[in-house]
Order: sequence, then C-alpha cells, then structure tokens
Amino acid sequence: MLQLLLDLLKDPLTFLSEFIAAHGALTYGLLFLIVFVETGLVVMPFLPGDSLLFSVGLLAAASGELSLATVIPLLIGAALLGDQVNYFIGKYFSGIIREREKVLFLKREHIEETEAFYAKYGPKTVILARFIPIVRTVAPFVAGAGRMSYPVYLLYGFLGATLWVSSISAAGYFLGENEFVKANFEKVVLGIVGVSVLPIVWGLITKRK
Repeated sequence: MLQLLLDLLKDPLTFLSEFIAAHGALTYGLLFLIVFVETGLVVMPFLPGDSLLFSVGLLAAASGELSLATVIPLLIGAALLGDQVNYFIGKYFSGIIREREKVLFLKREHIEETEAFYAKYGPKTVILARFIPIVRTVAPFVAGAGRMSYPVYLLYGFLGATLWVSSISAAGYFLGENEFVKANFEKVVLGIVGVSVLPIVWGLITKRK
C-alpha cells in the first residue's frame, strides 16, 4: 500500500496508465477514492490532487482510456462529498479545539483567525482554497470548526469543486497533444503545483513582515 502511494506521488501519469492497463474501469473507483480522501481527511493533505486531475485529462485526450464526460462529474462528486465529511468532522471537534490551546496541528488561534478571515473576505475564500494544495484539505475542517454557515459553505464548496475539477482536467485534455507537455510532463506538473502554492508563500511573507 505504501509503495502504491509512493508511485502515485512520484509519477501519477505512469501510475494511472499502468493501473488502467491492469484494472480497466476500476480506475474510476480509484480516482474517486483518491480525491475523496485528499479532501475528506484532514490528515491526508499530501495526495497529488492537481497533478492527478491533469493526468486524467491528458490520458483522456491521448488514449481515450478515460472518458472526460464520466470522470469530471464523478470527481466533482468525490471532492464535494469529501468536503462535507471534513466539514462535519471539524464541526464535531470545534468545542474541543476551543477548550484547548492545541489539538494535533491546529491551535485555538487558527480557528479564531479563520473566522476573522471568512468574515473579512467572505465565502469566496472557499473557492480559492480549492486551488491550493494542502489548504484545500485543511480548509473544510477549519470551516466546520469555525462554524461557518453550512448552506453557504455547501454552495461555495460545490462551486469550488466544480471549477477545480473541470478546469484542471480540461487543461490536461487540451494540452495533452502538445509535444512540449508530453516531453516535459513532470516539469509542467511541478509548475502547476508551484503556481498553486504561491498564495501560501505570499501570505507567509506578508504575515512575517
């Protein structure tokens, strides 16, 4: 199981190609599980969401082994379902976090800062968080712990999941035939991840200043 995880993190495109060859339609179930776990379990923020979606689009375009019309709604559902699980786990632990200074890696001040952040910038931050690795895993938990209005969270969570899955999968699909992308897949994926984490880096810099 650990080896499978390492292979997925190292090269999601090769991993998916080999899995499809060996297991066929079961790949859809695997993709659903990966996206659900990344968004639904706050302790699993390291799964390759962006590169996985890009690989899915690329494989759909290059080989037709995956149907984009099937995989996009499937993974939107996985992301949205994961969000709801994570939100209610955060809501359940909200009281514990507020009573203590720290639970796991979350401090009480994190919850208070998050509430202030949502109050200042509004629920659109739920959409923006979806495009940032690690943050998209932690954000639903913190939104629940911070007692953000559930109907509002559900609406913006749905919009965020739809935009995230559709845009990155479509990018892989339409760039899949590009020779540069084929020859430099790992660099392209690293570039996507690098752009995604820029908001985190900028936030840390400005906060330190």
